[in-house]
Amino acid sequence: MPILRNLGILLLPAIVKVLFSTLRATFTNPELQPDHHAGKIIYAFWHGKMMYGWLLAKKIFPDKNIHAVVSQSKDGELLSHVLAKLGFSLIRGSSSKGSSEVKKSMIARLEKNGIIAITPDGPRGPSQTLKYGTLRLASERDVPIVFAAIRFTKALRLRSWDGFEIPLPFSALSVTYHLIKVPVLHSKEDLAVFERQLSKQLADA
Repeated sequence: MPILRNLGILLLPAIVKVLFSTLRATFTNPELQPDHHAGKIIYAFWHGKMMYGWLLAKKIFPDKNIHAVVSQSKDGELLSHVLAKLGFSLIRGSSSKGSSEVKKSMIARLEKNGIIAITPDGPRGPSQTLKYGTLRLASERDVPIVFAAIRFTKALRLRSWDGFEIPLPFSALSVTYHLIKVPVLHSKEDLAVFERQLSKQLADA
């Protein structure tokens, strides 16, 4: 029902903020935190960890306009409303729908030293596998990727394709930052090899 949906959009950001205010967070490699880098950057985290990933982005860049890449799916439509409430600028589309327009929008914002926030395995997976488009763009435009590996000690794990996690109140979480400088990739084969190696490195143990 539209009324319940609109009520959910209105209340969800506040509920999520309250939940995460109870968590005990530790950070590894804080010197790689995105706000320590000047200029254009791609900030990434896995789709299944997005419940905290988006809030972390706003915490890192409290006074900056962050451009969130969100799919054109029904779930993406709901997420886009929530992210707009949280103060994100939106880029709608994905690797399967609107990919060329998404790339153009990302490039335009990066050329203005913008911040792009993205779940590189979304919107359909495979889970914890980086999509070629993100890596190709980072390679072609020499854009660093700061990846936030997010882990909860206690969480509900949904039976969804991404294993979506909802942390339990007062549990601990850890965030490990990885700075990724994508080299010049001369072929699809080079891109595939780099993607497999990087996805394996960043996947949860």
